[in-house]
Amino acid sequence: MRANLVLVAAAFMVAATPALAVDGAALYAQRCSRCHALDRNGIGPSHAGLVGRKAGTMPGYAYSPALAAADFAWTPAQLDRWLTNPQALVPGAKMYFRVPDPADRAAIIAYLAEH
Repeated sequence: MRANLVLVAAAFMVAATPALAVDGAALYAQRCSRCHALDRNGIGPSHAGLVGRKAGTMPGYAYSPALAAADFAWTPAQLDRWLTNPQALVPGAKMYFRVPDPADRAAIIAYLAEH
């Protein structure tokens, strides 16, 4: 019984620790790196210097007409909207992948803001 209580307490402590629960670099590697990189264009455009950049303007990447015509910069708020539902923000964009968890989105956005 005591061992079970210790395990439950340990699990609760780990779950309640945000730093352990959400790691932007790991989430980026897991969820974004199949299509994106920080140092090059791939299936998706490079994310180097993304925060603050006008949408649809990474040199050397062939954007959809919809995203090329978008008239906004990538702020944390816009990135949150984008990762919630890219097609709702820019119908006709190439990206359909969503990040449903708000904490995961925040961690990925914080990671991108550093790079």
